[in-house]
Amino acid sequence: MMFLLFGFGTKRQNLGPGQNRTCPRCHNTTQWLRIRESKQFTLFFVPVARWGRRQLEQCGICGTAVEM
Repeated sequence: MMFLLFGFGTKRQNLGPGQNRTCPRCHNTTQWLRIRESKQFTLFFVPVARWGRRQLEQCGICGTAVEM
C-alpha cells in the first residue's frame, strides 16, 4: 500500500510595513501591513507549484486587505 500526501492552500508572506491608510471597513487610520499572497500545491509537504501571486496591504486593526 502506498500513501500520497498532497495539499492545496494559500501562502502569505509578510513584506513589512505599508502605507498609512484609512480603512474602508473600520474607518481607522493606521499603518497597514504589506503582504504577498499566492496559491500553492504541495506534495509530501514540499511546494511543487505556485500561481496567482498578488500583493496586498492589510489593515492592522480589522484585517481587511486591498490589492496594490
